[in-house]
Amino acid sequence: MMDDLIRTIATPLTRRAVLRTGMAAAAAAAVPSKLAALSWDMANGRPAPADRKFSSPAIDAVIDRVKKKIPDPVLRAMFERCFPNTLDTTVFPGTLDGRPDTFVITGDIDAMWQRDSSAQVHPYLPFAKEDPHLARLLQGVVRRQIHNILIDPYANAFVRTTSDPPLPWAVHDHTKMKPGVGERKWEVDSLCYTIRLAHGYWRATGDTSPFDAEWREAARAILRTFRQQLRMKGHGPYSFQRMTTNPIDTVPLKGYGNPARPIGMIFSMFRPSDDCCTYPLFVPANLFAVQALTQLKEIAAAVSADEIASTSDEMARTVRIALEKYGRVQHPEFGEIWAYEVDGYGNHNFMDDANAPGLLSLPYLGCCRTDDPLYQRTRKFVLSPSNPYFFEGHADSGVGSPHTGLGYIWPMGIIMRALTSNSDQEIVQCLRWLRDTTAGTDFMHESFNKNDPADFTRAWFAWANTLFGELILRLANRKPELLAHFA
Repeated sequence: MMDDLIRTIATPLTRRAVLRTGMAAAAAAAVPSKLAALSWDMANGRPAPADRKFSSPAIDAVIDRVKKKIPDPVLRAMFERCFPNTLDTTVFPGTLDGRPDTFVITGDIDAMWQRDSSAQVHPYLPFAKEDPHLARLLQGVVRRQIHNILIDPYANAFVRTTSDPPLPWAVHDHTKMKPGVGERKWEVDSLCYTIRLAHGYWRATGDTSPFDAEWREAARAILRTFRQQLRMKGHGPYSFQRMTTNPIDTVPLKGYGNPARPIGMIFSMFRPSDDCCTYPLFVPANLFAVQALTQLKEIAAAVSADEIASTSDEMARTVRIALEKYGRVQHPEFGEIWAYEVDGYGNHNFMDDANAPGLLSLPYLGCCRTDDPLYQRTRKFVLSPSNPYFFEGHADSGVGSPHTGLGYIWPMGIIMRALTSNSDQEIVQCLRWLRDTTAGTDFMHESFNKNDPADFTRAWFAWANTLFGELILRLANRKPELLAHFA
């Protein structure tokens, strides 16, 4: 029965959780047996120290420091549980060929997503210099992602070893599956996130040791893949189809996607939700690609990889010019804003999704300034009923996703709203929504019913947990008064 429940939760479709009270019940009733078997320290809602996958004195110290700034007991408990959740439950540090190697699962799915693993550990980067063991673990994630790219730059998720089978729902996909690949959905952001983490690691530690011959080969693979998906010379080598009744889980037109003009933007078959793009020129991911290519250029210049630096710069310019011409569109109510997707023929998709990259998350990812007028107009659209995936209910209001269906709000979207806000009042409101919609677990979920937070998906979703911790940490450093007076 437990195995059947695990499979239900781990499918890429909506998971309806049955949890109603407490993390102990969550561990027993709604998460994989590896987590349920842990001994939980009920005083702080974390696995007992002996059962934690990784312990960092630097992270424990920052938790103790920030807790003292949060008088609200629920918000304090949420931070203490959520911020270390990735380290507590999802990392598997080791060595590969004598070098650091860290496999990172998403939580309830025993596989490593390039995007999720990058985002899960990114908030720990500022503490790497204080803790050499943490720095080694983070270097291990960078190296594992390099290893994954060299297996297949088009894949979004990977299993632990090349002898492990793909994820159950991907076994019969019509695409060129390679040993070690968990799922092969081509998403531009998968490669952008790997660059972001490598750049962040380098800037936080000054360590260039991961940027060796393998890294150069992986960087060339990234650039080659981006160039192929500019589609200036045909579709390129990637196609994907899945036998499914869910149309957003497969790619139309023989697996190459809906028609779009080759205009200098990178084609993406899937969004960061792992849902198929309507129009394959996905604007947030292309904006993220410009930022990532700029970061790749900086790393390459630092290690004298001149060819990689110049190619990155050239491609960033190409994508930027195309975005300026085709990604900005006129909305009848909000004026000129960023579209979510375009096709280069004049068609565009007015929506946003709570996953990052999305339109709301652009400043968080470094794609623009928060006070940029174009972003502010776009943000007003995203947080309005004009966005078909903005939901308002008895419990909350926020951005959702086609991935979980209508009426389900994503805590990640609420967190991102707070991270990109210049309004103290809006940030406090977001904190209230987050505090009051965990269904008693004190953890973030993937999504919850706008009218009933106890109806939620994914009890164990480490990315959202760590992102919430990052929000609280940022407020503790920049706006401690909001936490001090929060109620």
